[in-house]
Order: sequence, then structure tokens, then C-alpha cells
Amino acid sequence: MYKSIFNKRDVFKFKRFGRKGYSLFACLGREVIIGTLSVATLSHARAEGIGVKPVTDDSISYQTDKEMILDEVSITGSRAPMAKSQAVRMVTVLERKDIQAAPVQSVNDLLKYAVGVDVRQRGPIGAQTDVSIRGGNYEQIAILLNGISICDPQTGHNAFDFPVDISEIERIEVLEGPSARVYGTPSLVGAINIVTRCNPKSSVSTHAESGSYGYVAAGARANIVTGHFNNQLSANYSHSDGYSRNSQGNLNADFEGIKAFYQGHYADDWAKVRWHAGISVKDFGSNTFYSSRFDNQFEHTLKTFMALQGENRHGALHIMPSIYWNRSMDRFELIRGDDAVNGSVPFNYHRSDVIGVGINSYFDWVAGRTAICADLRNEDLVSTTLGEPLASPKHVHNTNRDYLYGINRTNINLVLEHNIILNRFSMSAGITAVKNSWNNMNMRVYPGVDMGYRITNALKAYASYNTSLRMPSVTELYYSVGGHKADKYLKPEELTSVEGGLTYSTAAISAKANIYYNHWRNMIDWIRNLDDGSNATWQSVNFTKINAIGVQASVGLHFHHLITSQKVVRSLNLSYSYINQDKDISANLESKYSLEYLKHKVVGNLQLNPWRQLYVDLYYRWQDRTGSYTATDGTIKAYTPYGIADARLSWKASDCNVYVEANNIFDKSYVDYGCVPQPGTWFIVGATWEL
Repeated sequence: MYKSIFNKRDVFKFKRFGRKGYSLFACLGREVIIGTLSVATLSHARAEGIGVKPVTDDSISYQTDKEMILDEVSITGSRAPMAKSQAVRMVTVLERKDIQAAPVQSVNDLLKYAVGVDVRQRGPIGAQTDVSIRGGNYEQIAILLNGISICDPQTGHNAFDFPVDISEIERIEVLEGPSARVYGTPSLVGAINIVTRCNPKSSVSTHAESGSYGYVAAGARANIVTGHFNNQLSANYSHSDGYSRNSQGNLNADFEGIKAFYQGHYADDWAKVRWHAGISVKDFGSNTFYSSRFDNQFEHTLKTFMALQGENRHGALHIMPSIYWNRSMDRFELIRGDDAVNGSVPFNYHRSDVIGVGINSYFDWVAGRTAICADLRNEDLVSTTLGEPLASPKHVHNTNRDYLYGINRTNINLVLEHNIILNRFSMSAGITAVKNSWNNMNMRVYPGVDMGYRITNALKAYASYNTSLRMPSVTELYYSVGGHKADKYLKPEELTSVEGGLTYSTAAISAKANIYYNHWRNMIDWIRNLDDGSNATWQSVNFTKINAIGVQASVGLHFHHLITSQKVVRSLNLSYSYINQDKDISANLESKYSLEYLKHKVVGNLQLNPWRQLYVDLYYRWQDRTGSYTATDGTIKAYTPYGIADARLSWKASDCNVYVEANNIFDKSYVDYGCVPQPGTWFIVGATWEL
């Protein structure tokens, strides 16, 4: 009887379910494939099987055992990992080979080449950057390190102060669209997860770079593998004089940073445990970012990160607990080095501590796989300017100042999700329940569903409906100094999104296209009335409704499979993104963020291998931003389109890599934000050694 319903590839082990359970599966037939995980999270990841080859037929890739399905997983940071072949939701994954080939020195710079991501910088190499997705703003995305949230409740401006050097990153996962079921409430328009790597063998590596504008950087990494343990330690230093000066002739875009990161792994047949601890220290000239009237702003940030994650490898109930603590310290100087001297503006000090615990769990039964998850996150902030008055002031370390204000809030996030995969059709549906102690917010529920249908082996269609929310940052609630007026009664932002698309993937050609509709409620932004002049007050407000329609398309040609007789041209990738937002607002309003978005973005990449170990990687991006800004002379200017070309020339040997990079090759003048000009042509020479 079983043979008439199941092929060998469909048979799960008797020892996992028993003869009774096996009979249930047999009655359901091979249509129901048990062993899927969170379908909502992952797609374009590279499957990395550990000595396991999936058996395939003309409909879908199957594994013959649950353990084999898990072996195919390579994505972290999701509610429950799953095999690439069974995914529904679309995720852009920048893999290690992409990172190593790009002419960049930071995660911030690398994300410029993701077509759905908007990167707005106040300087290169990650000095300070706002990153957003699909027309949102920098506060509306979740930032994660190895699946652990590192979002700062004070502000998203410094969210990308990672303690890891780009050379240590295994991949970057970009999930576009509301992602509350996967990454919690900060992920209103998407999430970015940075996944680091530990070398599987004991090794030592080092790198050094030097370039334009006094840029120097150096770093080293070492790891030791003993038995079930793998411990790795790294450190990095970078410095630049910057590319601009203020009206007094002093540097105002310089930066200096130190990063140190320790990570460890333990794995045996029964459990896996992972931990990390890191620190990022950065000093940088903020140019004219926070105010066009002051061209000598400066900022110092110090961030520490600690996390512990575990996972059992046997049992009917799979459990993945985690605990973490992140601390962020920030000092902002409106006038560099001038702390309330002669009546000027005093420095602003902020310190936030975020402690979180979470548990992800899932179990299999005859109808599929069900995940039950819970997260508890406490955010505590003290400040010289932000929050409610403290009952007992707290001292600011190494100063004669005190933290006089603060805020403490706790967020509870509960997730229930169920996943089913049939022969060609797959679906994931779930709800997120959110409760926050801020302003006595009641429990709110946000549903979502993702569906996919495999038309052929290569062609797949998908559709999704998802909802999410985002709590206001402390800056949006309380920053009422320097020409700003905040509203501490701001409502949480909410987003509903509907999306559909197609993907096509073979060894030679990969392509995808999608269309989405976003409906925002109570979107938060800083705006001011232009009728009141250039000194008008910026106010934090909730917009009533904002609607957006977006289209994205991309195609990749892999010439080593298309034209096997040639080896020079490796690949060509082209991507395009279009967004149109419909906002019921007055034309005389100026926005800092939300009313400015990338209407058009084009990204291209050509990879060449002209001779032996010589590689050439060429990148181009063109973008057209809506909105306007106030220049330093007080005039209102509209953003103008611009195109930037970058290149990297490298020579790769087995233990050494020497390279030359050029950014903004044609010396284009442009701005990403307001009146902060970006650098012209920037050259860098570097080398890496692996021992």
C-alpha cells in the first residue's frame, strides 16, 4: 500500500514518527511534505548542504529525511530556518563572494547595490548612514547581527555601527516588506540581518588599506578550533581626514573608528550554542547634517553588544532560546569642542541599554510545521535632553554633567505561525501579537500570509499579505531643542502591504519581478512649513495615510554557463526599482525623511576575469530622488538625479589578495541628504593575507 503512494524520497524515518504516524502520512499522500520551517522568511539564499544531495523530480526538490532538510539550511535570524527550495517570501542575499568583489569598505556602502535599499550618507566608509527600504525611512527597518536585534531606541541614525569588519561577514540578508512575524515590531518596511563567519579551521588573517583623503585602515583576525569549540577574535582600525572643510577651514567630515569582535561556537550531536561580544567606537565630523546653519558638528558613539543563542538538535520540539544586551552611548556636539562656552549650545549625551530574551520553537505534525515564538525586550534610556524628568539624576561618565531625563519601556512580541508545503503550492500564515508599556498601549494583533506556486522547476509565482507596526523612537517623542518640537504622544506607525511576483532561476539565468502596494497609517516624520521661512520649526508628526505602489525587476546572466567556451566575462546583473507615493499633504511642507524617497533606482554590475587570477568588477547605480532641501544659503533646492560608477581591480592568490578600488570614478558632484556634499573620486589600495 505504501509503495503505491510514496516513492523512496517521500519516506520519513519510522523511528521519528512510528508506524501509526507513518500511516497518517501515507493516507495524506506525498502531497504533504513535512519538515518545512518558516516559509515566510527566506528565499534567495544559497543552500549549503553538508555532504547531502537532494533528490529531485519535475516538480520540486525533496530531501529524504528531516535532518537532511536542516542540512540544506544556511539562513539565520529567521523564526525557523528552512530549505531554499521550499521558501515563499523573497529575500535578497548578498553572499560572501559578492561582498569580497564589491569596491566597498563598509556594510553601508555595500547596501547601495541592493536595488530596493536607499542609502543616504554623510560621508563614505560608514561614517554615518541612514538606510531605508521601499520608500520608508531609517527608523522603519530592523537591524540584526546574527539574528539578534541591535536597533537603538534613541535613533536609527547610528544603527549601522557594527562591531565587525566587512571582511568577517558571511552574508547580508535583506527582507523587504513588513516582517513582524520574523523580526518583530521594528521591521515596518523590512529588515537587514548581518551574519558573521567563523573559519572552520584554525587560522590567522590580516588586512591593510590606504587611500585618498588620508584614509588608512588595518585589521587582524585569529581563530582556534579545538574539538567541539571554535573561538574567533578580530579587531579593526580606520581613519580618514575627510573630504571637506567648514567655513573656518577646519576638517568637518573626518572620522576615526575602532572595532573589536569575539565570537564562539559549540556544536555536538545534541546541541548548538553560539555567542558573541563586540565593541564599536567612532568619532566623526557630522558636517552640516543636523542643521545647515552649523557646519562644524561632531559626534562620538560607543556601542557594545553581547548575545548568547542555543539550539537543540533532537526531540519532537525544536527550541532556540536567545538572550542579549546592547548598550549605546552617544555625544553630539553642535559646535565641535564648544560645550556651552560663551553661551553656545551644550553637548547632548545619551545612553541606552537594551536587554532582550526570546525563544523560538517549532514542532511537526500531520498538517505541517507550527512555530510558536515569544520575545521580551526592555529599552532603558537616560539623556541630558530626551525623555521624562528622572527622579534621581545619573552622572555622565568622565564629565561634570548629569543625565536629567529618561524613558523606560518594555515590548512583548508573541508569534504563532503555521507552514504547509504541497507538491507545487506552499503557504505560511501567522499572527503577531504586540504589547508595549509605552503610553499604556493595548495588545495589538497583526496577521500575515505568504503563498507560492512552482509553475516549473525554474519558474515560481508568489503572493503575500503582511502587516506590521513600529514604535516611535525616543528622539521622535522628545527632541525639542535646536529648532525642533517633538510630540511625546505620537502614535505607532502601521503598515499593510500586498505583494506579488515571479522568480526564474537556472544555472545560466536568474530573474525576478514583483509589484507591491503599501498602505501606511500614522507615518512619523519631521516636517516644517516653508511659509514660515528657513528658520521654521521642525515638528514630529503622524501623517494620516500614505499609499505607495512599487515595482522591482532584476536579471542576472552567468556567462560561464551561458557561453562555456569563454572565461573572460563572468556575470552581468541589472536591477531596477520604481516607487510612487500618494500623500495627502500640502505642497508647502518640507520633510526630513518620508517625503523624500527614491522614485527610480538602477543598479548594474559586470564581473570580468581577463587574465589568470586578475579580476575586474564594475558597478554603476543611477537614482532619482523626490523632495527638496534647504541649502546653506537658505534657498530651497530639489534633488537632482545622478549616476555613480565604481570599480575594483584585484589579483587573487591562494593566501593573498591585492586590490585597487575607485569610487565615484567620474568625480560626480551629488548629495544623498540635504546640503551634505558627497566626496569626489576616492582611490584605495589594499591587501589581505590568510595564514
